[in-house]
Amino acid sequence: MEPAVPGLIYYSSESGNTARFMHKLGFAAQRIPISPKDEMPAVAQDYVLILPTFADGEGRGAVPKQVIRFLNDPARRARIRGVIASGNRNFGATFALAGKIIAGKCNVPVLWRFELAGLETDIARVRRGLQLFRGMECSTMA
Repeated sequence: MEPAVPGLIYYSSESGNTARFMHKLGFAAQRIPISPKDEMPAVAQDYVLILPTFADGEGRGAVPKQVIRFLNDPARRARIRGVIASGNRNFGATFALAGKIIAGKCNVPVLWRFELAGLETDIARVRRGLQLFRGMECSTMA
């Protein structure tokens, strides 16, 4: 029997890279909707947030607006325990920048970074890491 993993919440744009990553990961997860008209997922447990980075050359706009909207709710923000971020290595210093920004603002660790929809090695490492992370409390949490 595989160990349980923490709750997972993710955002994927219309490109679908993060959704493909989540599908390959194979764990149950809730999705932050693309449309601001759609209802945000309810958060009943601690979770890891998985999201892409959308930044210009200067790093502006790295965190998707829907993710900002999701985290602006104090009850949802209080349950975040870690971040996994994706990006495109072609963008150099802004690769997976959204994860670094959220980790800093929410005082949680960046658990992993991957490119686009991730490689099989990313999937294996994230799957194993989430299983190890289960039940651990972040020492960075106040």
